[in-house]
Amino acid sequence: MHPNLLDTINWVAESLRSTSITSHGEGSHDSEYITPEVATFIKDTMVASNITGLSIAVVPKNGEPELKAWGYRSEDGEEMTSDTLFHMASVSKAFCATAVGILMDDFANGRNVTALPLGLMELTWHTKVKDLLPGEWQLMDEWASERANLKDILSHVSGVPRHDFAYGPHDTPLDVVRRLKHLRPAFELREHWSYNNIMYITAAHIVSKYAAQSYTSFVGERIFAPLGMASSTFSPSKAASSGKYTQGWTKEGRLIPEWFTEEIAFTAAGAGGVISNAVDMSKWIAMWLNKGTYRGKSIIPASVYYNTTSSYAVYLDRPVGPFISIGGYGMGWHRQSYRGYDLVGHTGAIPGVSTLVSFLPRDEFGVVVFANGGDQGSSVMSISLHVLEAVLRLERSDPSERPLSDSHKSRLDDDGPTVWNISLSLDDFAGTYTNLGYGTLTLCDPNDMSSYCSGVRADFAAVDGAYGNPSVSTELLAAWPRAWSTHIRMRHVQGTTFTPYMTSLFPKGYGEDSTPFETAEIGTSTATAEFVLDDGKVVGFGVSGLVGGQTERARLGTTVRERAEVWFDRV
Repeated sequence: MHPNLLDTINWVAESLRSTSITSHGEGSHDSEYITPEVATFIKDTMVASNITGLSIAVVPKNGEPELKAWGYRSEDGEEMTSDTLFHMASVSKAFCATAVGILMDDFANGRNVTALPLGLMELTWHTKVKDLLPGEWQLMDEWASERANLKDILSHVSGVPRHDFAYGPHDTPLDVVRRLKHLRPAFELREHWSYNNIMYITAAHIVSKYAAQSYTSFVGERIFAPLGMASSTFSPSKAASSGKYTQGWTKEGRLIPEWFTEEIAFTAAGAGGVISNAVDMSKWIAMWLNKGTYRGKSIIPASVYYNTTSSYAVYLDRPVGPFISIGGYGMGWHRQSYRGYDLVGHTGAIPGVSTLVSFLPRDEFGVVVFANGGDQGSSVMSISLHVLEAVLRLERSDPSERPLSDSHKSRLDDDGPTVWNISLSLDDFAGTYTNLGYGTLTLCDPNDMSSYCSGVRADFAAVDGAYGNPSVSTELLAAWPRAWSTHIRMRHVQGTTFTPYMTSLFPKGYGEDSTPFETAEIGTSTATAEFVLDDGKVVGFGVSGLVGGQTERARLGTTVRERAEVWFDRV
């Protein structure tokens, strides 16, 4: 346990005994859905999971939502409220798919302001991406590159896996799109569902290209404004200036800075950039419950509603436990059955924030749950399903039988002892490596005295020392400034095999706590890096296991270079 974790738990517990705010007059409303039993469950879950603050809404198809909040939104003790702003993370994907659908409707009805490329007669879900992005779009798999359409990339069946560490803090959407040709596929087109943020970056880029305005302004004008989502934005600085933007904490209770800079937020806008609150998101969910209309006004075409929420790919191929069915994915929405009830929803997670929005089309209500804690998907899911059961008046399920949405480890100390059995010295593996899709990194061994490596080792030493861990002599270390990490560890396992950990270091702590710490909440500890020797010298290494399952490449490849999901050449 981190030395500050107990204090944080006690602080949150004390706040929960006194804080509960509704939209109906500071606690004066007799709760219709959030009963005392439900509120107790939520508060107990927050304490058990070390969640500092939580905002929730129960949204009926017609009528006003019930809004409640608990805990704090800042290190200074500002209370969580229903208008507190959160990063929606991947909950944003439904906004992106919807924006694409609205653009299609503009073209279908002659309202478009930009012409399609010569020879392309219409814009539909089946329009090929190569036709929309000539000279920009190119996948490594030629057949997939030629055939992939908008529905394919928005349903995560492009065959290209996440490759989230392929883009950095200064990349533009166009940079990310153009790099796709260097990113190895894991599957054939439409063979397998494989989650991919880059394809939503691509979709947002298409909207910008054909709407004659930025993707963020298009969503603001065509979705936020008509729904009256006045507080919603894509700009972290604008959210912060409102004074209502939540801070975020790790699962271990450490405050962390805003994860997205303005640049990253713009690049990742389609994949995860919406910033909103329970008040605004209640309007978004009410619109989906009414099949595209809000308070009698059409916001999105019915065709967009049906296409985005209809399952196109299977992402969960067998039931999880006794209550949840196999799962399908449309475009920005998951769809499955929970205890026999049709459920549409999406989770979201970036370091410091965990979100979930869902609605039941036939039962005409939705639930939104936002927590200012990272890696809290399981708790957020459990709270959402507990509320759902209360609204449906179902017999309570055992929380342990509910589906969980996260399984990442947040620390690196649980992998068992390192096995040291190596024919080369560690400095033989150190050096600079490059991949056209991922860029270049320089791995440092413990003996490298260069200014770069000395700085890298000092950062790791500060963090490891704070945790009481001695420096590990069997690690290669590097700075790795990506959108999702600051550094990388390469911990030796045996022979020429290492385990890579993409991680983020805070050697000077953050906020009031200056104790160094590390967070790797999005987790890559399932990956393996295998170095390859030629004539006794290291020529490169391949990384496998990022997808989380066996790929066709891994099954058929006969060498490390062929099997790897990412191959780095030694410079």
